[in-house]
Amino acid sequence: MTLDPQPLAPALAAAERAGWATVRVDLDGVRDKAGLMRRWEAALRLPDWFGGNWDALADALIDLSWLPPAPGRLLAVTSWQGYAAARPADWETLREVLREAVAHWREAGGADGALEVVLADAP
Repeated sequence: MTLDPQPLAPALAAAERAGWATVRVDLDGVRDKAGLMRRWEAALRLPDWFGGNWDALADALIDLSWLPPAPGRLLAVTSWQGYAAARPADWETLREVLREAVAHWREAGGADGALEVVLADAP
């Protein structure tokens, strides 16, 4: 998992070459936790059980069963700097949720695919 800002295009191109599904989570204008959860819900097309809290997001990121099968998934988080500045504690919680989800998929390995996250420094 890359949690340092990276250019988006190379990461997307590499994922597509590998047959991975890509999801962009654009956080432009998001300044509160409720808005953050709505963005994740919309980007991932989360199921009805999604509760809009940290635990529900963590559960969703280790499930992903409602998404089409793929050898891996790349989540590209863009325009995140405003949220990180406005909500530094929540930003750190989000980073931890993402780290744990990536670790889960790495440990699971095999036919279930993989999950990687990149924080893009440009939209």
